[in-house]
Amino acid sequence: MSRRLLEGSEAVAEAMVAAGCRFFAGYPMTPFTEVLEHLARLLPEYGGVCINAESELEAVGMAWGAAATGTRAATGSTGQGLSLMQESLAELGNARVPLVVLNMARAQGDYFQATRGGGHGDYRMPVLAPQDAGEAVELVQTAFELADQWRMPVLVFGDYYLAHTAQSVDVPAAGPAPAAPDWALDGGTGGSGRAKLISPLGSEKRRDDVGYDLQEHYRACATRVEEMAAGVEPQAEVVDADDADVIVMAWGTPARYIRAAVRELQAGGARVGFVRPITLFPFPSATVAAAAAGARLVLVYENNQGQMIDDVRLALEGRVPVKFIGGLSLDHSGFGIAPDLEVTTMRKRIEEAMC
Repeated sequence: MSRRLLEGSEAVAEAMVAAGCRFFAGYPMTPFTEVLEHLARLLPEYGGVCINAESELEAVGMAWGAAATGTRAATGSTGQGLSLMQESLAELGNARVPLVVLNMARAQGDYFQATRGGGHGDYRMPVLAPQDAGEAVELVQTAFELADQWRMPVLVFGDYYLAHTAQSVDVPAAGPAPAAPDWALDGGTGGSGRAKLISPLGSEKRRDDVGYDLQEHYRACATRVEEMAAGVEPQAEVVDADDADVIVMAWGTPARYIRAAVRELQAGGARVGFVRPITLFPFPSATVAAAAAGARLVLVYENNQGQMIDDVRLALEGRVPVKFIGGLSLDHSGFGIAPDLEVTTMRKRIEEAMC
């Protein structure tokens, strides 16, 4: 492992290769495009394949096919592209196919899409939200481990800042890709009467005269989601919450600005704490409730119209008032550069809300 100055997109791409990813498919869309470009360069060096697909629909389908063979595979886009993938992500969950999905978002308006799922049925998937390239390197590796453990898609939620900001990071050296698991399709059982099956309709072959018991299958899918939600340990960063009068929350890149504003307020004597959810699903509800137990107010910043705030309110169950201090902030291109996102502005919003 060596420490190098890398653009976030390159760090994410290298982390995927280091985690054993050997197939990636995507369609160019800013600010995701550079991840695709870096993987197109890197993967062939390690015997892998990267495909610039015709659209996000083809990209997720190609990634699904590769993942079904037991290959560690991934796809990605921005929120707009992921909207096209939602049906497949739901079906991947029902078919128990592990896949890592990257959202290099243009702001934070895709929170509901990521944590609630825009597809059909009761599927859910773990969602990890790094604050910078260094943490993204760690969480990308965690994402592949969780995908394999629970056999379902896992989403890593980045943004324009993470994608395009250079940072000194440690990326592990790439080792051999993991061996294919027992459930993987390799064509070896075809025609044997015991062929393996990976399908959103179930894992058991059905005879024409019997049909499908979808009730049984969907109940099994729901049970697996419950087990995953209980089995994935929620992560959060908590700073000086023990004796805080006010707790300020944010996630992803904006959390870095909010944390800096909180530190300035603390230096002036204010009793302010900070909480940053790292897993957006499962949400760190117990950590949020414990951090806010002695506070009179919780403030939530998001670069959207207010989405994570719903999960904060659910975690607190009315015990502490929750106030929104965020709002959508974009540059003229809509790519995700937020003019409001600077420490002085964030500090002023916190001060005004505390009064």
